[in-house]
Amino acid sequence: MASARTAPDRIVPASLPYQASRSGQGTGLAVALLSAACFGTSGTFGSALIGAGWSPAGAVLARVLVAALALTVPAVLTLRGRWALLRRSARLVVVYGLVGVAACQVCYFNAIAHMDVGISILLEYLGIVFIVGWLWARHGQRPRLATVLGGVAALGGLGLMLDLSGSAGVSLVGVAWALAAAVAMAVYFFQSAHTPGPPADGSARAEALPAVVLTWGGMVTGAAAIGLGGACGVLPLRFTTADVSLLDTRLSWLVPVLGLGVIAAAIAYVTGVAAVRRLGAKLGSFVAMAEVLFAAGFAWLLLHQAPTGMQFLGGALILAGVIAVRLDESR
Repeated sequence: MASARTAPDRIVPASLPYQASRSGQGTGLAVALLSAACFGTSGTFGSALIGAGWSPAGAVLARVLVAALALTVPAVLTLRGRWALLRRSARLVVVYGLVGVAACQVCYFNAIAHMDVGISILLEYLGIVFIVGWLWARHGQRPRLATVLGGVAALGGLGLMLDLSGSAGVSLVGVAWALAAAVAMAVYFFQSAHTPGPPADGSARAEALPAVVLTWGGMVTGAAAIGLGGACGVLPLRFTTADVSLLDTRLSWLVPVLGLGVIAAAIAYVTGVAAVRRLGAKLGSFVAMAEVLFAAGFAWLLLHQAPTGMQFLGGALILAGVIAVRLDESR
């Protein structure tokens, strides 16, 4: 994103369209926290469905389909008379839908099918460290010492999360899915921050695709990809109408499905894109870490998923390491 700052963000090169402006940062922070809280409900709703017999991919498909339906009217009204804008942004929408929506969610929901929500979300947020590593390898942006130490702390926390003694009962399959979600999440932040750069002919900057349209297009693309994967037998799609358990109460399966689609997808993704465009991929991903706290809190309250002492220590190290990376790279 073009920057109004006098100096470019260090973690995002000036040549890339991922920089934030200081204007509107207060609003951006508020929107980012709202997005984090909404995203934080997804693990709890998803776990409830999976526990009732849904497959992870089935829960994700329901989530994105409901979100796509909820956003259709707002997206069409927003695009009225500007359909060419969607055509110009087709590549962005497809990548966003395949990676930021379908891949990230399927990987994360498979992780929570094997592990507690709090552990899964902490491992997913190692994607913040992956962003720094990518920019170092791809664009030569060598991290500072504090960033390196933060990365080491995060990896140490990952080791504690794995708990090789086996006392914490962490699933290695779940860890693999969570780390795959981390990679997809890193791509999501970059795609969310994307706005068109200045045209080669020096004319006015092209108009950015509105957040609600990008989210809607991503949900439609993600739903199509998951549905195709299910039809081909690559992604198991299993649904039930059995009641789910939340806070020791039996509820209709419609409650978590609507919660996933409207709160944890439609509202969460639209506000997430809007926030990252105001804050940039760097600061946006830092503020979005509040999702870790929201997700762990919701899972603790509604699913009674409390971490062990070793998991709590590992999670604290991961969170501290990621925060160190964010703070150092924000200077």
